[in-house]
Amino acid sequence: MVPEHTPKRSPSQQARRAKLRADGTPARVTRRRPETRGRLLDAAFGVFATRGFGRASIEEVCEAAGYTRGAFYSNFDSLDELFFALYTERSELLAHRVATGLAHPPADIPELVAQAVQALMVDRDWILVSTDFRLYAARNPEVAAALRAHRNQLRDALAASLTPTIDRSGLPTSMRTPDGLARAVMAIHDGATTELLLDNDPAQFKSWLADLLTALLDHPSHTRTPTPAKHPTPNSQ
Repeated sequence: MVPEHTPKRSPSQQARRAKLRADGTPARVTRRRPETRGRLLDAAFGVFATRGFGRASIEEVCEAAGYTRGAFYSNFDSLDELFFALYTERSELLAHRVATGLAHPPADIPELVAQAVQALMVDRDWILVSTDFRLYAARNPEVAAALRAHRNQLRDALAASLTPTIDRSGLPTSMRTPDGLARAVMAIHDGATTELLLDNDPAQFKSWLADLLTALLDHPSHTRTPTPAKHPTPNSQ
């Protein structure tokens, strides 16, 4: 899905996306079109991971996929739109895996966190690609708006999974809403991935992420009234 915040298309782009020829007549859609799109997405992922999103070109993506620029433009208007397609696929898969991991939540919060973290995909190449794109989006307001729209969808899906299972009453006020809690969880995940980029240790990443999320979500242990210290009483003489 292309977010509504993406730049407006020209009349020729709109016609191409509507599968019309230049003269306005319907274009023939072949069965190979989904395969072409899929190969372009796979090729782009490899090029972005190796070269960096800001350095990659349409020509490099086409060469890696074995297609011409015409095949690219019959599916995407720009590298931005191609990335959003990649991001949407990854976001939906991530949301599905987390929702599946929380479908039968245990009563114990640490076990719940371990279950959700185990369901996560740990893909260093994807983290490289998405980090590059966030930096690019930060300097391009229209792209940033579209990226926010995608992240909002992921956050909504995460909030829907967390709301039935997490007691938010003991959390700080800003995290007591489903959206606030989902924002906090995503912020912890995003911060932990920075360490993964530097350390390249997926096992350690998952362990540390589980510890951080448990510290956030297992709040009853933080709000218990401390037991008063027992002071020895003087022995009776």
